Amino acid sequence: MSFLDYTIRVVVGIEFGVKYSSFAYAHLCSPNGIVVNDCWPDYSGRMKIPTVLKYDESFNLKSWGYSALSQSKQSYRNKRSFDIKPVKLVENFLLYLSKMENKPYLPEGLDYKTAITDYLREMSNFVKNTLRTSWSDIDFYKNVLIILQVPVECDNKAKAIMRECAYNAGLISYKDSSNLYFITKHEAASIYCNMKVLREFNISVGSSFIIEDTSADAIDIIIRTLLENNELGDISGRIEDPCGGNSVDEEFLKFLSRKVGQSAINLLKENHYDQLQYMIKRFCRNGKFLFTGQDRDFSYELDFTDICRAIIQYVKDPEREQMEYQYWLINVTFEDIKAMFDPVIERILRLINTQLNAVSSCKAILLIGGFSQSMYLQKRIKEEFSQKVTNIIIPASPSMINVRGAVQYGLMLPEMLNKSTKLSITPRVFEKTYGIKTTRKWNPGDPIERKLPDGMINIFLRIAKQGDEIPVNTGISMIFSSSFLSRNSLDLFVTNEHDVKYCDSPGVSKIGILDISTLSILSNSAISVTLFFDNMKIKAIVQDVNVKTGWKYEKVFDNIY
Repeated sequence: MSFLDYTIRVVVGIEFGVKYSSFAYAHLCSPNGIVVNDCWPDYSGRMKIPTVLKYDESFNLKSWGYSALSQSKQSYRNKRSFDIKPVKLVENFLLYLSKMENKPYLPEGLDYKTAITDYLREMSNFVKNTLRTSWSDIDFYKNVLIILQVPVECDNKAKAIMRECAYNAGLISYKDSSNLYFITKHEAASIYCNMKVLREFNISVGSSFIIEDTSADAIDIIIRTLLENNELGDISGRIEDPCGGNSVDEEFLKFLSRKVGQSAINLLKENHYDQLQYMIKRFCRNGKFLFTGQDRDFSYELDFTDICRAIIQYVKDPEREQMEYQYWLINVTFEDIKAMFDPVIERILRLINTQLNAVSSCKAILLIGGFSQSMYLQKRIKEEFSQKVTNIIIPASPSMINVRGAVQYGLMLPEMLNKSTKLSITPRVFEKTYGIKTTRKWNPGDPIERKLPDGMINIFLRIAKQGDEIPVNTGISMIFSSSFLSRNSLDLFVTNEHDVKYCDSPGVSKIGILDISTLSILSNSAISVTLFFDNMKIKAIVQDVNVKTGWKYEKVFDNIY
């Protein structure tokens, strides 16, 4: 069935995230009335639900979302609660669709596709029941358009797996169903910000703006340009880094380990993960989310006997003696919480500054994502950039911009499909030779005058040769050690010659510079450089190969000829 065979009445946007998920919906008769769900099983008042599953020993699904985390919640006051060893939770399974090498833990015997399918089945059933309460006559498979937001890194293979899981979960009626569309969080956020946010601030055509999306697990910063007819230019720069809100939680655990010992934290994580998560969530609700960085009398008291009794059995001397003296109470002071925030925020500020330096003028910074709701983060960003950028915008419910954008995309989709035209796709033939400046050890055969004081030499490393052919949407990748690249930058060059040795040779011109100064924290790291060539543009992606850091930087160079 084609899209035209459906009678679409309702659009549902589903955010399927690594850590949290959500959904929103709107009826075509009321396109301005996008509703974000805020009532979940076992929990009301929260717009997102944890992407977590809990199985029994036979891998029968027992619970999902908040229910999977709440098993021991009622027994925290029970002195024998630490005797209970629940089945290990399953989370981060969506990362199996990525190209990262070190995949997250999954219990032996559980396939990641099963986990994805099980989660989508629970989400699908909940969405169906929610829609049924508003429109009892809706045929879910004929009248509902599903816009599924997937991670940016999902390629066509990953999307095919997701579509198969969606079918097996009952989200769509058959595998090739045309009422399921995918969208990345970049596109979803850009669409909503363009249609619903930027218009209020009179951002003029041709202006560049930055969307800073800080979620629980990462920060993602993109640069876009506002074009005529409410259209958006391509993403001209992107930085992704794992310094999201969870980084503050990790600093909180480091703080606790200094109070009770690292071994106690490790054993709690291994044997009572749900209690650990509950303790973190209590800290977030009563400490992290309320911290403004202004009230120096602000503090948070943690009572292990009330919040996390299981940890008491694992604390050894001398920490145990001290904690017993304190009646298992810890007072987390203003300075303690500030010290948890500051390393994370300082890194976020550096990343935003890197993007600002990549554009001649930026008219707005939009703060979206769950961690962008932090009043302390907002305060620091305004202090740092208000003199450089006129508009620093925090939209209402910034954590829900992406899922709202998915619905907005679905509402626009019929009109977009009617305007679509077929494009002929031909391979790209390079009219020039492209390369980057790299550094290697000077050899006796090299010119002595080019020898650097440290015994190295800068050379032109060819990436694409004039006359070579490459399929459209295919990148050329190379992997280097960080010391192999020129210091703090990646310089791109172009020439009409087939083969040159040095970047200052006759006929060699610099296209532009990629700032990779944020790599300075990565000692002896390997990084990949990928160039995508498309018409009059080059998109460069520099990414840390060590997937534990997750660092990624993208930039687009226009008018390369």
